[in-house]
Amino acid sequence: MLPPVAPERPHTHELHGDARFDPYQWLRRKEDPEVIAYIEAENRYRAEVMAPLEPFADRLYEEMLAHIAEDRVDPAVQDGPYFYYRRTRKGLAYPIYARKRAQDRSELAAVAEEVLLDVNALAAGKDFYSVMMLRLSPDHGRLAFLENQDGTDRYTVRVKDLLSGKLLREEIQGVFLADSLEWDAAGQYLFYVTVDETQRPFRLWRHKVGDHTGDVLLYEELDIAFSLKLYRARSGRHLFLQASTKETSEVRHLATDRPLDLPVLFAPRQEGVEYRLEDWDEDFLVLTNRDAPNFRLLRCPQDDPARVEPLVPYDPQVYLQEVHPFRAALVLAGRQDGLRQVWVLREGRLHRLEWPEPLYVAHVWENREYDTESCLVSYESRLTPESIYELDLRTRDMSLLQQEEVPGYSPGPYRQERLWATAQDGVKVPMSAVYRTDRGDLKARPLILYGYGSYGMPSEPAFDPKLLPLLDRGVVFVTAHVRGGGEMGRPWYQDGKLLRKRNTFLDFISCARALIARGWTTSDRLAAMGRSAGGLLMGAIVNLAPGLFQAVSAGVPFVDVVTTMLDASIPLTSLEWDEWGNPAKGDYYRYMKSYSPYDNVVPQAYPHLYVYTGLNDPRVAFWEPVKWVARLRATRTDSHDLVLKTLMGAGHGGSSGRYARLREFAEEYAFVLHHIGVDA
Repeated sequence: MLPPVAPERPHTHELHGDARFDPYQWLRRKEDPEVIAYIEAENRYRAEVMAPLEPFADRLYEEMLAHIAEDRVDPAVQDGPYFYYRRTRKGLAYPIYARKRAQDRSELAAVAEEVLLDVNALAAGKDFYSVMMLRLSPDHGRLAFLENQDGTDRYTVRVKDLLSGKLLREEIQGVFLADSLEWDAAGQYLFYVTVDETQRPFRLWRHKVGDHTGDVLLYEELDIAFSLKLYRARSGRHLFLQASTKETSEVRHLATDRPLDLPVLFAPRQEGVEYRLEDWDEDFLVLTNRDAPNFRLLRCPQDDPARVEPLVPYDPQVYLQEVHPFRAALVLAGRQDGLRQVWVLREGRLHRLEWPEPLYVAHVWENREYDTESCLVSYESRLTPESIYELDLRTRDMSLLQQEEVPGYSPGPYRQERLWATAQDGVKVPMSAVYRTDRGDLKARPLILYGYGSYGMPSEPAFDPKLLPLLDRGVVFVTAHVRGGGEMGRPWYQDGKLLRKRNTFLDFISCARALIARGWTTSDRLAAMGRSAGGLLMGAIVNLAPGLFQAVSAGVPFVDVVTTMLDASIPLTSLEWDEWGNPAKGDYYRYMKSYSPYDNVVPQAYPHLYVYTGLNDPRVAFWEPVKWVARLRATRTDSHDLVLKTLMGAGHGGSSGRYARLREFAEEYAFVLHHIGVDA
């Protein structure tokens, strides 16, 4: 079967005295039957190319599944008179949310379970179904949640009466998928955030449960570069509404026992200044980067915000990202030494929790109680499955509650390691590697290099059972912690964005070359993987260094950068200008065009490429990878495999069910492994 060929239809973008020829602009038209026919033809071609690899993908799927405990119960979290938890059952694709009424954890085994929400029942007969933002009323009698059936960011509020087990009439549409739904103190009012036509969260509303005469608009964010987030203080006494870009924020607060009031502005936005609020006893806590690039923690009386004072001295080596107030102590989370860390603040001193391995991920787990002397924290590494500890806030002693069950796994033959590469400008770039020690020496091994490097989001050395079948075949898996991520603090992020974005791509290439120089792998045994902004990374490196990699997987890749960032009508574009720049300005346009993968496809040999997307993706529109693949097919000089997979009913995250999602990983890995010499 020959690959599909997309017709070229002349189209030219002109701006800043420059012309960009775009013969595949017509592929943006989602409602055009010819566009859908082309995408379906690509899907058929992918199926044909992948057919010989289906048995391999099936084996990988079964091996991955064998390392996952299909019957799993998460640690229960106390909230008032109940302990809440999530569980999964073998054969069921979606979670079940439940609770037990008990005074303490020791009683749970003897107490009957009450199922709150069985997502499997709600998803029955649906191709895609997602539930987000489960929020209990303070009296524990009602459960509000968000549901979605098309993979977009537009969700619908539903409310379930837990006494009768019935869904109420409430059905509020157009609500953002996260940080968008909270109750007042009495459980009479819901506050929610809706999206505009570009799916930007921009309005805060108040809804009285049972009243269908109309909801009250409390705040509208008019600046299209800002978006809204709604969250509840751990104490339950305040709601906070944060308006923010990637570099600037301001917060409004509302007492939950005064739901009819309007939110009060804490401090007006100031360009380049970010802050987040929490409450603690009679004070507000302020986590801010004002005069502190890696953020510092301040406090002030709630009735006198001007009396702000430091709570702890600023340490430029500590990147503070979260504050979790409990009556007994404050728990903070952030980064130090390139790793995610947790601290307890007591009596004016920060005490960092210590862990047994050199590479790990530690973070504050789900906690709902404020008046408590303990909290739950999570620890894991590439070798240690996620482990939930109960932390005594007074003594800092920890007791293990539960470790993720991984059937058929023992850490003995595996090793994790921190490596360093030198970037083109001399900066040292960290890498995290994991491999088996009993599969021969580390010479010319098949190796997968993973990267992301955007939004300040770190790629953590976390445990992933899906990697075990790869490691068992002698594959080395390495994560490149390139600039643009947040691994090494806030400056690490800022050095890989806007007019320094190329550092992200060059760092990744330096990491690949360093691994080859160490003798761990060779170009014909080296693959690269990344998704979303990491898909942009993949698109950039195959243009810049196509002969360095044998195979590349680019998931939901952001590859038509200039076109997207010029069009504010596209979902979320205006919110991205602080990350990539606004190409309406000449300097950003020229810089962006210099690396945009779609605009830099040239006649050369490219690696084997596996590309996937979702037709309903609101974050990276389907037409970006579709156009990119069409241009690659018409321009490249090689005969390597190039496949495009489009999920016709899903969005940015792929399939909603856990088994379907796992099968997608198996196919992706089968393609990559096959091309770096691993076929069994």
